[in-house]
Amino acid sequence: MSCQTLPHERHMDHQHGMAGTDGELRIVAFLCNWCSYAGADKAGSSQLPVPPEVSVIRVMCSGRVEPTLILEAFQKGADGVMVLACHPGDCHYKQGNLRAFCRAELLERMLPQLGIDQARFCFDYVSAAEAEKFSQLTGDFTEQVRRLTIHRETGLKD
Repeated sequence: MSCQTLPHERHMDHQHGMAGTDGELRIVAFLCNWCSYAGADKAGSSQLPVPPEVSVIRVMCSGRVEPTLILEAFQKGADGVMVLACHPGDCHYKQGNLRAFCRAELLERMLPQLGIDQARFCFDYVSAAEAEKFSQLTGDFTEQVRRLTIHRETGLKD
């Protein structure tokens, strides 16, 4: 599995995120096929707002999203990365979401050591019935990453 779906690879400044010149925010969202992707689909069919900056990558199970894949997304220019999984106990592959959760915790501890702000990564649970939650999460996360980017560019602190 690879993040080759990211358009226009750009130079990455690991300290802060994007170093591109077009100013376009890029969020990569890895979504579980059975729950999170279905929730995203329902959000779309319900015409709920989903930021256009969010690029969805559909995976069969969130447990298949290796930390190296998330780091590759950052390296190839993502300003933020989301992993949205099935709720605990609802994984079609038994414990894939638990594996994803453990990897997310590990990655959150590792990101600062790589010079990437932890706030640029989001792990959460979204079921097929949670279109509103998907819309809210993607909107909130996009705004959070946008604020981090603006603060970095202007030199302001949170």
